[in-house]
Amino acid sequence: MSHSSARLRRGAAVAVVVGTLMVPLGGAPAGAAPASVPAAIAADPPTPSPSGTEVRTLTPDVARQLDAAVQKVMTEAHVPGVTVGIWTPHQGSYVSSFGVADKSSGRPMTPDLYMRIGSETKTFTVTALLQLVDQGKVGLDDPIGKYVDGVPNGDEITLRQLAGMRSGLFNYSQDDGFFKALTSDPQRSFTPQELLAYSFKHPVLFQPGQKFYYSNTNLILLGLVVEKESGQRLGDYIHQHVTEPAGMTDTLFPTGAEFPSPHAQGYTNQTADGKIADTAGWNPSWGWAAGAMISKQEDLRVWARTVATGQFPDGSRMISAATQKQRLITPATPIPGAGYGLGIFNVQGWIGHNGSLPGYESLTVYLPAAQATLVVLLNTDIDHNGQEPSTLFGEAITKIVSPDHVFNLPAEPAAR
Repeated sequence: MSHSSARLRRGAAVAVVVGTLMVPLGGAPAGAAPASVPAAIAADPPTPSPSGTEVRTLTPDVARQLDAAVQKVMTEAHVPGVTVGIWTPHQGSYVSSFGVADKSSGRPMTPDLYMRIGSETKTFTVTALLQLVDQGKVGLDDPIGKYVDGVPNGDEITLRQLAGMRSGLFNYSQDDGFFKALTSDPQRSFTPQELLAYSFKHPVLFQPGQKFYYSNTNLILLGLVVEKESGQRLGDYIHQHVTEPAGMTDTLFPTGAEFPSPHAQGYTNQTADGKIADTAGWNPSWGWAAGAMISKQEDLRVWARTVATGQFPDGSRMISAATQKQRLITPATPIPGAGYGLGIFNVQGWIGHNGSLPGYESLTVYLPAAQATLVVLLNTDIDHNGQEPSTLFGEAITKIVSPDHVFNLPAEPAAR
């Protein structure tokens, strides 16, 4: 199996850096083979956040250091274009774009471009689920079999375990047949049922709750629960109850391969022949509830704080305080310093998710200790020395702005 096919199968976009679909897809970070993922017992305590200096003031000198660090990663990892935004309440902000949005035309990368955000979609799907929990329509400890028939271990796997990546269900984006189907026809539309079929033909990997294992399959099931119990299509529900109340007018859940303009061209080597291909026209339906969404930098700036606090920008609750508290319990994962809650990561104190699908990667995280936000968007998902470029940027940036909170999520075991 080629390296690129292994990456795609790592999962649809993942959260914060463990979240690419590839499984970038959507998110999904592309991930490692499940059998090699060490156990992380769900009962482990939440990952502690480092203490110490929080965020440096974003002075012109710090901005120059950031420019140099970002450009160094771009050069080393061969990233065509990237946009970086950092915002703090009292210590300034930094927004810069580098490189090109389209290599053929030389069109520059800019902060106003639409980008595919891969596994960051998971944060929206789980938010929808948690709203239904608050409404009493579903329970986090309900078995998935109550809502969806035919799920292996469906009478034992809970919605909480699905949202927390501890179900034991095989990740469909690691299936050989799925990879061949996607790369032979990137414009193909997949249904949620087709995606689940790729997973369910494999035996379960472990008993529910026994380990952490990033699987896009979990989110497909949760998307179906949202649709069944809300009576709405998933994208319509998220628009009406999540993005619209948050004022996120440039965030959408596509129904096909549509991609509003202006957008960046994406570049991937997750192809049938391993050659680099343009991906802006690829259909993200294969990521659906795990990785299909599109957004812009300014909307993700809003989302970082909204999802981390459970509050909309106007101060109203997106999710009840009690449910949000459960969301942010982030048991340990096999990744040192990283915990995973309900569709959300905590990496050295930074809360949020990353995303990766063919041609695009993203990182949207919030540091509660400093009320600081970091958003990184780029137009390639091609790994550099086994690491996702979004993580390389996240680490280089946070080493400068928050040296006691360095975002250092490794690509393996990625849950892209």
